[in-house]
Amino acid sequence: MKYSCCLYPKGTETLAQAEIAMLESYVEKAQLKDGMSIFDLGCGWGSLSLYLAEIFPNSKITALSNSKTQKQYIDAEAGKKGLSNLQVVTADIATNSFAGSPLEGAFDRVLSIELFEHMKNYELLLAKVSTLLKSDGKLFVHLFAHKDTPYDFETGWMTEHFFTGGTMPSADLMLYFQQDLRVTQQWWVSGTHYAKTSNDWLKKMNSEKSTLWPHLEETYGKSDALRWFYRWQVFYMACAELFDFAGGDTWGVCHYLFEKPAR
Repeated sequence: MKYSCCLYPKGTETLAQAEIAMLESYVEKAQLKDGMSIFDLGCGWGSLSLYLAEIFPNSKITALSNSKTQKQYIDAEAGKKGLSNLQVVTADIATNSFAGSPLEGAFDRVLSIELFEHMKNYELLLAKVSTLLKSDGKLFVHLFAHKDTPYDFETGWMTEHFFTGGTMPSADLMLYFQQDLRVTQQWWVSGTHYAKTSNDWLKKMNSEKSTLWPHLEETYGKSDALRWFYRWQVFYMACAELFDFAGGDTWGVCHYLFEKPAR
């Protein structure tokens, strides 16, 4: 399961259908084609990378994660699906440089889904992405945002338990960092889609509590499993209310397409 905003074009989609709808929108907006070399920056548990490797069999997909556990999971899933065109690289984008590596200038496209909210130095981050791209290559970014006011998560319940060091960008924040890559298109996705996603996650968690419980105990310990189950319930409800506020026009999701100028 992807753990970023899904897309509900009709409003009646199941969670699985909404996940695919958002993945399909990435393909369209990033102008992806079979045969391209594609880099998934901050791949998480690999929903995007696995999807792209499956629908683009002639493409080479490289996924970056700072988690060895995520790499093991993605490699196993790729093996089950018989995918040989997906490679997972374990590294931290905050401290890693691609200059002088085999990855420099190797990619037609870089995609990043809900990673930028965990970063602070966007100028440096976009410079690193530029290093990965071929001349005329493109970067597609998906992030959640406030319509006009960026802010950091510095204190409070959400900061303490779920989003330590995080940032809520504003919709226009990326436009101030175009030294290496230029924004050619921008889209706003109503926050109502994230509200629906959060509510569907909540329903799924509640309906599969017995399946989830051993993982909660493994992650948080037996004594704190129940406490964290309740925290996750509150998290989903809080996110649903936040993104649904004012009809989804205050907090939502932004998509951007950047292009690397030809040298």
